[in-house]
Amino acid sequence: MLGIKLICVGKMREKYYIDAFSEYEKRLSAYCRFDISEINEERLPDSPSDNEIMRALSKEGDLILKTIPKDSYVIALCVEGKQMPSEKLASVLREREGSGKPRVCFIVGGSYGLSDQVKKSADCRLSMSEMTFPHHLARVMLVEQIYRGFKINEGSAYHK
Repeated sequence: MLGIKLICVGKMREKYYIDAFSEYEKRLSAYCRFDISEINEERLPDSPSDNEIMRALSKEGDLILKTIPKDSYVIALCVEGKQMPSEKLASVLREREGSGKPRVCFIVGGSYGLSDQVKKSADCRLSMSEMTFPHHLARVMLVEQIYRGFKINEGSAYHK
């Protein structure tokens, strides 16, 4: 069974995001070994300088890189990543099941994104959209798309 690990910066506090995420997390248990790690978001002043942001991203990035399991195919969510349809994500999941990297690790940054070091270490950079979303909503959208990928691979009517 494929392992899916989500590494996220920040903790969800809004009940509606937590409830939606929990629903898909429960659904995924039938398809994969699902695990999530939350990295604390670095505190920044209200109007941080570029240098303060870069230092914070670097600290978060160090923690992220230490959390990635060694046998993982790493997908970093970032604005400069490639967009892909749900069927392509399903294909990536299917390919990973039969590969030497039996775990897919998705990385979701905080409100300022991900450090360059994390993006460069990823096997794939994924963009959900050209639009901007709150990173907690992106987390919910991602877990739904992972679930959708498994449903596509089984030929379910979930994906219409």
